[in-house]
Amino acid sequence: MTGELVGGYVANSLAIMTDALHMLTDLSGIILTLLALWLSAKSPTKRFTFGFHRLGGRYVSACEAHSYWKQPLCSMGMWEEPSSLHLSEVLSAIISVLLVYILMAFLLYEAVQRTIHMDYEINGDIMLITAAVGVAVNLIMGFLLNQSGHLHSHSHSHPHSHVLQSNSPNTAHGSSHGHSSLAVRAAFVHALGDLVQSIGVLVAAYIIRFKPEYKIADPICTYIFSILVVLTTVRILCDTGVIILEGVPRHLNVDRIKEDLMKIEDVYSIEDLNIWSLTAGKTTAIVHLQLVPGSSSKWEEVQSKARQLLLNTFGMYKCSVQLQSYKQEMSKTCASCQSSSA
Repeated sequence: MTGELVGGYVANSLAIMTDALHMLTDLSGIILTLLALWLSAKSPTKRFTFGFHRLGGRYVSACEAHSYWKQPLCSMGMWEEPSSLHLSEVLSAIISVLLVYILMAFLLYEAVQRTIHMDYEINGDIMLITAAVGVAVNLIMGFLLNQSGHLHSHSHSHPHSHVLQSNSPNTAHGSSHGHSSLAVRAAFVHALGDLVQSIGVLVAAYIIRFKPEYKIADPICTYIFSILVVLTTVRILCDTGVIILEGVPRHLNVDRIKEDLMKIEDVYSIEDLNIWSLTAGKTTAIVHLQLVPGSSSKWEEVQSKARQLLLNTFGMYKCSVQLQSYKQEMSKTCASCQSSSA
């Protein structure tokens, strides 16, 4: 990134600097996340008695202290606070995207000025060398990530049974390796995207080097890459907005979840259902169910079925199921209606 910034500035090429701008999104996200993780490891203070764990994306658990003899139908145990978000993810994403938009606006302004006035010169030799080095670096990065992904998948390919208990250590072990393998593959795909963009800059540099009269290719590349940056960052802003507002993830249908909960035997009604995103890929739900008359003794069975539905069928990360016995609804009449009827 630094090489492209320097080379783009010396060559007076906006296309190369726009390519470097794309890498800045990754760098700023990594720096902000590392800073958040460093802060999360600091000890608690008198003012911040819980420490700084939330900056590092860790959860603060809350225990509902329901006494069994007072509220026997309520779920007991630990559940996640809805506000315990992966703040490092959200903040780093928003800050890096906003930073990129500011710099992109400046580059677009310069590109428009060049398109209108055409009073600029580009050093084709430096632009071509810088673009070629950028392509070479992206090729090396993609090769290393591809090799890392293959080695990782082969070194952790163990025979597992088709059915594993959710609380077994093998499941957690496989899950962690699966997540790291997915991360390597995602980084490989990202490197391929960077490679395509670098090749585009190299083609523009080749044209400008041997056909200086077609120097308009430089601002054209800036326009194209700016559109790509916007397309790749809008989704990030939408996802972080859903997390901040504690919204329901787009892949879940609340009406479908309610229908399936009502199909559980001995469930009379759904008093309340809250679903939100703790962070990307981790969804939490709290549901309050009312049982049919005379089925209070089956509350454990109903609770187990509801938890299994939410965790296994809909892939919730955590859920809390609260149950209550049947209560007949009383019609409420306002005081003005009572006086008018009298």
